[in-house]
Amino acid sequence: MYSKEAEDYLQRARTAGSVQISAELFEKLYLSPPNKVKGGLRKTFGNPTPIAVIGFLIALTPLSCDLMGWRGAGGNGAAGVGSIFFFGGLLQIIGGILEWVLGNTFPSVVFSSFGAFFLSFGATLTPSFAAYASYAPAGEPAAAGLATQGFNASFGFWTLWMGVLCLVYLVCGLRTNICFVVIFFTLVLAFAFLTAAYWLLAQGFEVNAVVANKLVIAAGACTFVTCLAGWWIFVAIMLATLEFPFQIPVGDLSHLLKPNSPV
Repeated sequence: MYSKEAEDYLQRARTAGSVQISAELFEKLYLSPPNKVKGGLRKTFGNPTPIAVIGFLIALTPLSCDLMGWRGAGGNGAAGVGSIFFFGGLLQIIGGILEWVLGNTFPSVVFSSFGAFFLSFGATLTPSFAAYASYAPAGEPAAAGLATQGFNASFGFWTLWMGVLCLVYLVCGLRTNICFVVIFFTLVLAFAFLTAAYWLLAQGFEVNAVVANKLVIAAGACTFVTCLAGWWIFVAIMLATLEFPFQIPVGDLSHLLKPNSPV
C-alpha cells in the first residue's frame, strides 16, 4: 500500500513517546498519506493539525449560519470579524507553519492558504481597511461602496480564484480521505455560488438582489456541510490523539490511488 520507506518510518514513529502509529492512524492525525521526513520532530512535538482545524471551524461555522440568515443573522459575518481574524487567520497560519516544520506539506499549504483567506476576508469587513469605502461615490457613506459595480465585480474575481484553488485541493484530496473530499467539493460549490452572486450584483444591485441573496444562502448551506465534515475530522483526530478505546473513521482514500513510488 505504501512505499518501503514510508512503512519503515511508520514502524519507527511513536506518539506520546511510546505508542506505534499505523498507516491509517498517521493519515487520520496528519490529514496526509504517510511521508518520510528527516529527523524525529513528529516524535518530539505535539500534532498541530487539530489547532488549525478548530481555527477553520470556529471561523467558518458561524459564518455559514450568517450567510444562511439563521435567526436574522446577516452582514456577511461582520459581527464575527474577531473570530475570523484570530481563529480563521491566526490559528491556521500557526498550524500551517507547524505542519511545514514537521514535513507535512499538503496540510501546511491548505491551512496557510485558508489562514490568509480569512485574514483577507476579515480585512475586507473592517472599515479601516477601506476595501469597500474606496468604491463609494463621492459624498456618500462608506457602506455605499458595497452596492457598486466595481466592488462586487472585483470581489467576485477573488471568490472565483478561491474556488479554483479549492478545486486543486479537491483533486489532491483524493489521496487523503472522504471527509477532505466532501470539504473541498462543497467549498468549490460555495465559491461558485458566491462568485455568481457578486457578479449578479455588479450587473444591477437592486434588480438582482433577490436572486443574489438566494445564491448567498446556497453558499452558506454548502459551507455548513463543509463544517459538518470538518467537525467530524476534528473529533476523529482528538479521539485518536487521546487513544480512546473507540475511533471514528474518516474514510481513508490513500490506498485507492497508489503513490508515485516503488512499493
